Amino acid sequence: MTGKTAVAMSGGVDSSAAALLLQREGRDLVGVTLKLVDNTLAGLNGESACCALDDVEDARAAAFRLGIRHYVFNFTRRFQEGVVAPFVRAYEAGRTPNPCADCNRRVKFGALLQRADELGWDKVATGHYARLDFDTGSGRWLLKKAVHLDKDQSYVLALLAQEQLSRALFPLGALSKEEVRSIAREAGLANARKKDSQDICFVPDRDYGSFIRRYTGKDYPRGPLVYEDGTLLGWHRGIVDYTVGQRRGLGVSSGLGRLYVKAVIPENNTVLLSVNDGLFARALEAEELNLIACDRLDAPVRLTAKIRYRMAEQPCIAEQIGEKALRITFDSPQRAITPGQTVALYDGDAVVGGAVIARTLPD
Repeated sequence: MTGKTAVAMSGGVDSSAAALLLQREGRDLVGVTLKLVDNTLAGLNGESACCALDDVEDARAAAFRLGIRHYVFNFTRRFQEGVVAPFVRAYEAGRTPNPCADCNRRVKFGALLQRADELGWDKVATGHYARLDFDTGSGRWLLKKAVHLDKDQSYVLALLAQEQLSRALFPLGALSKEEVRSIAREAGLANARKKDSQDICFVPDRDYGSFIRRYTGKDYPRGPLVYEDGTLLGWHRGIVDYTVGQRRGLGVSSGLGRLYVKAVIPENNTVLLSVNDGLFARALEAEELNLIACDRLDAPVRLTAKIRYRMAEQPCIAEQIGEKALRITFDSPQRAITPGQTVALYDGDAVVGGAVIARTLPD
């Protein structure tokens, strides 16, 4: 290995500032922009929301300003195989996946680390707001929350394995967004005021159902919209248009008040509806368990957990029930526990691990 660090530079201020901070530490850097999405996939005539020409140029300009080499790696095939295709399969199975978590584990710290190995590079750095620490007692790398919790991104990194964390760098973990912009501005980086991207990069218009239809070429059949007591209320457009907790676009009215999607059931092409109170559950099972702070949960343990990115952690009991399976029981019922989403477990500011929600459990 060369001791070189590859900084994944998206063209945004965070990754550019990460490169700047690592350079100030004296690290030997290269900037790398990953081409993940093409316009055909995104269904656009112009540039997509990710990997647009402007973003590549912004990343190249930042690298030039820092005096480091800049490369563009075409990972569109790896992105489709590791992120887009699983995204589509999940929706077809009635789940709502987390493509950012999949991209982190399979592309940014999967395919990119593989390429780094081929080129003899040691580390991969990103502009994520999170921290890393090495625990000498356990010999494990620990993933921790960012200091400024309003920007914390540890949730979308909770599926990273020990080998991936051992070669990762997150220079922004102790900084606020305002501090990052200030650092970039003072260094003369042109993207210091660039807006953050809020969309899933391959579905910039947020119309997931239309994207899935374009991607698969399928026309998903209509089916029943059923109230939880079995009453037929109407007909849905195709299960790929629905997710747990959804209220808009149901196209039904009843004397029951506001209705929400309680479950998507592909086996009989049914979308189950309920009132808001029907969305709450205390327990879930999860699969694809990835433990970070330990090898195994030998007994039920009191932790906190997040079942979606933008939510406060909730106290719970976590119990490992198989090699890669987990049961979580919350102290209080949680709204819209959604199969396919990541659940992240915390012990204080440390991420114990992450998993993919498989199902809710009856009380």
